[in-house]
Amino acid sequence: MNPAKRYDMFVRFRAANPHPKTELEYTTPFELLIAVLLSAQSTDVGVNKATRKLYPVANTPQAMLDLGEEELKTYIQTIGLYKTKGKNVIATCKMLVELHGGEVPRDRESLEALPGVGRKTANVVLNTAFGEPTMAVDTHIFRVSNRTGLAPGKNVDIVEQKLLKFIPKEFLQDAHHWLILHGRYTCKARKPECWNCMQVDLCDYRSKTPAPAGI
Repeated sequence: MNPAKRYDMFVRFRAANPHPKTELEYTTPFELLIAVLLSAQSTDVGVNKATRKLYPVANTPQAMLDLGEEELKTYIQTIGLYKTKGKNVIATCKMLVELHGGEVPRDRESLEALPGVGRKTANVVLNTAFGEPTMAVDTHIFRVSNRTGLAPGKNVDIVEQKLLKFIPKEFLQDAHHWLILHGRYTCKARKPECWNCMQVDLCDYRSKTPAPAGI
């Protein structure tokens, strides 16, 4: 995909959705951090169902520590890998209280030092909570980047670096959300809805899917 097509792609994303947001529900950087930590290999819908009950009870690092690991697990047991995630949440909260005054740090190194927080999670928090123009490459963004030709790469690190290089700066703040939503609802894994895609004429994907009968 050439620079002109990339630019047009994001112009269209912005026109269709000027202020994209994560589908995870949160009100503070801490709530976002925990929601993203819980969302690994889980759906945002599933995480939101759990945190709607959890956050009224514990939505600060100290409150989560006071709740305790075993009680925390009762709130998140519907989420995949909840036992490991529960341990990581408690360990993360302990570090936040002891090292960061109960606040979520705003730098990548400190975020990635938290248990269960990798580069992708750190990028989401930096972008969504703190307004940094980062690019968290999940399975949706990886697929869209490769399938469309936007930023093809063999692994998430290569795709991330290409996206940061290729996406015009004016779109970087919101690009993460646009690409995730596009992958989740249009450029789907098994059968992309090419017939319903605003980017169909810009996309390099050769096996475009036709509209289902009756549409």
